[in-house]
Amino acid sequence: MKIGVSVWSCHKYLQDGTWTNADFIDYAASVGAQGVELLSIFWNAETDVPAVREALARTGLELACFGACNDFVRPSEAERAAALADIKNSVDMAALLGARIVRVFAGDVKDGIGYDQGKTWIAQGLTEAAAYAQSRDIVLCLENHGVFAGRSEQVLELIRQVDSPALRSTFDMGNFLLVDQEPGPSFQELGPYISHVHAKDFKRVPEGTPGTYRTLGGQAYYVGVAPTEGDAGAADIVARLEGIGYMGWLSVEYEGQEEQKAGTAKAVKLLHGLVPDSKKHA
Repeated sequence: MKIGVSVWSCHKYLQDGTWTNADFIDYAASVGAQGVELLSIFWNAETDVPAVREALARTGLELACFGACNDFVRPSEAERAAALADIKNSVDMAALLGARIVRVFAGDVKDGIGYDQGKTWIAQGLTEAAAYAQSRDIVLCLENHGVFAGRSEQVLELIRQVDSPALRSTFDMGNFLLVDQEPGPSFQELGPYISHVHAKDFKRVPEGTPGTYRTLGGQAYYVGVAPTEGDAGAADIVARLEGIGYMGWLSVEYEGQEEQKAGTAKAVKLLHGLVPDSKKHA
């Protein structure tokens, strides 16, 4: 396994214009990452393609994954077409820059759109997206996230419904906690389909703690922490990944309360401690 970092870990520096994607790559190299996960919401192909190519070549890092930020639960056909275009563009960028994985979402709940209707649009969009990805030898990896695909059984249902070798799982170890599900049993369901992993962690805290996430079922409250410092069982998940022969990326997606650069650097260091062989790939 190799250790990467998602740009979302340091998103405030992209959002406020302090960093470009190339600056983020330099930072990721400085903290010991071996690859980066870039996102379509921070991407301008005209300026980023040459700058990112140069930064990857200069640092020796790889593009581990390109993340689409699609949402198929949209009321208009034009909006759903835009979500599909986001995935297709992400596939093109991954292929251009040497990645084989594109992270995708299902969609978010909206007022006035029923659950069954949302599921239908998601399945239709992912089916078309997977066909395009397969034509370019790229694998889409559906992240467990939100109402429609937050739980392992929901992700599994969509993967089976689309029925394509080009749709697999981004196993986000922390996100399961936010839908009141334990990551370990979730691994049992999704193990055969995991092609990308987000190393994320949350720690359960009392209600009223600043900066909390309330779980989907309202059963608990969590704050983000670095992997191994929370309740996701990062060490157990890494052991399970080793057990199935997983050789892909562990991509840090830090959502803790520490300053983002410091928290992300800590997360990378902790993951190297869990995966000693990762340093052989550096």
